[in-house]
Amino acid sequence: MSVDVLLGLQWGDEGKGKIVDYISDKYDIIARFQGGPNAGHTIIFNNQKYVLHTIPSGIFNEKVKNIIGNGVVIDPITLCNEIEKLNQLGVKCEKNLFISRKAHLIIPTHKHLDAASELAKGKKKIGSTLRGIGPTYMDKTGRNGLRVGDIESEKFKEKLEQLTNKHKKILEYYKYNASLKNDIKLWLDAIQKIKEIPFIDSEYFISEQLSKGKKVLAEGAQGTLLDIDFGTYPFVTSSNTISSGACNGLGVAPNKIQDVIGIFKAYCTRVGNGPFITELNNGIGDKIAKKGHEFGSTTGRARRCGWIDLPALKYAITINGVTKLSMMKSDVLSGFNSIKVCTGYEYMGKIIHHLPYYMNQNAIKPIYVEFKGWHQDISKMNKIDDLPNECQTYIQFLEKELQIPISIISVGPDRLQTIFK
Repeated sequence: MSVDVLLGLQWGDEGKGKIVDYISDKYDIIARFQGGPNAGHTIIFNNQKYVLHTIPSGIFNEKVKNIIGNGVVIDPITLCNEIEKLNQLGVKCEKNLFISRKAHLIIPTHKHLDAASELAKGKKKIGSTLRGIGPTYMDKTGRNGLRVGDIESEKFKEKLEQLTNKHKKILEYYKYNASLKNDIKLWLDAIQKIKEIPFIDSEYFISEQLSKGKKVLAEGAQGTLLDIDFGTYPFVTSSNTISSGACNGLGVAPNKIQDVIGIFKAYCTRVGNGPFITELNNGIGDKIAKKGHEFGSTTGRARRCGWIDLPALKYAITINGVTKLSMMKSDVLSGFNSIKVCTGYEYMGKIIHHLPYYMNQNAIKPIYVEFKGWHQDISKMNKIDDLPNECQTYIQFLEKELQIPISIISVGPDRLQTIFK
């Protein structure tokens, strides 16, 4: 069988967790392929809210195997907390969760390095979640990293000590005082607990399952515009969030990829610093934030809000090879007299329809098309024909511009508040 990829097309927080959970019945395996506990995938059902940071969003489906792939960086303490909370809900992760031996470990000093680096940048800080993600990926590419498979080695503690000592010297350079003794103890306790989860050679595991006719969904974290290569650099994450990242992050061959499911909001949000051309620093932006409960599920930070940006969305669709679209949080746009869509930019005296290399927000002005809004509450509607004409017009315009059908329309956070088109 084949591998489908599901990922975000904006700056993350698009609602990927809900869709993965909703379509999980169609798959035998759901595998996270990049990122770490800086991600927060929110799932709501039976009036309960669940936030997953490392564990794939298919964990609530007993029939699905969930894999934390080699491209993910793992904080054992965060992972243990997730497992404990799920166990309290009766979800036994030991039965259907697997961890790649090649996944890298976030150690306590990685978080301190993250904090020290952000402090040193001052006003130029990236807006890191301070989870140690960046420093862990730096050690990975610098060939100093500690991996899950090392836990099984007799020299594990020796490797941990060597890496910790290296980090201490860097922290001394930053003149950053870190208390590590208790951090390391808690971390080692967590390592003992995650040993209860099977470690696998995920590239062989997935290949074998595919040869048996099993269907795999590769679950991405963050969003396309945060990709280390193709995002709004340097205000990006430290991994490849695009569809090709699934090949590197799971050990899957490119010719195994079939559908690429792109998730986007009916508007735009961004957490942290970086360019955001359609940002609304006014009452409309505040209203969207309030209605959409736009606060980061990982950091709790308020999200910046703005109108949907078609040049950015088309860019994301192109580099990912998207074949299916899901539009999230359509219900948040109810109650606006008018809704705008950015169709291009005024840039250096010209009108352009692509993302320029220099993303200087002061030099780029969005060009908008305006639509009549709707005031009906659509959160209880379950058919496309039930939606207000104005909402249907908005969807049809996006489909025409993007040239890909929007097959799923989310009208609320619960898994039942979903329209298949």
